[in-house]
Amino acid sequence: MGKQTTEMLKGVLEGIVLALLSTRPAYGYEITARLRDQGFTDIAEGTIYALLVRIEQRSLVDVEKVPSEKGPPRKVYSLNAQGQEYLTEFWRTWSFLAEHLEQLRQGGTEPWESPASSPR
Repeated sequence: MGKQTTEMLKGVLEGIVLALLSTRPAYGYEITARLRDQGFTDIAEGTIYALLVRIEQRSLVDVEKVPSEKGPPRKVYSLNAQGQEYLTEFWRTWSFLAEHLEQLRQGGTEPWESPASSPR
């Protein structure tokens, strides 16, 4: 990935991880593997683990320690109600940005409306 892609990804990675967790609970390495399967091949495991600590501290996920066949118990993360609310807002904001960026790309000059005031 190029530097610009990496920088843009940093801004949305939290939402991407929460979106993955909305489909099913997962542990850190599994999340990294699922991201790689989705084409995010350059994301370091350390980046994901640091992000998981942040979203746990912000109470966006529930954590359960599950025994592992190899080594210490794994922390399995699942999206909770607060995390689902955050993810809903993330998608609302994403849609707003994507729509308006596409308008700019196409040369449009539609007036901007903030995602909070949008009827979506």
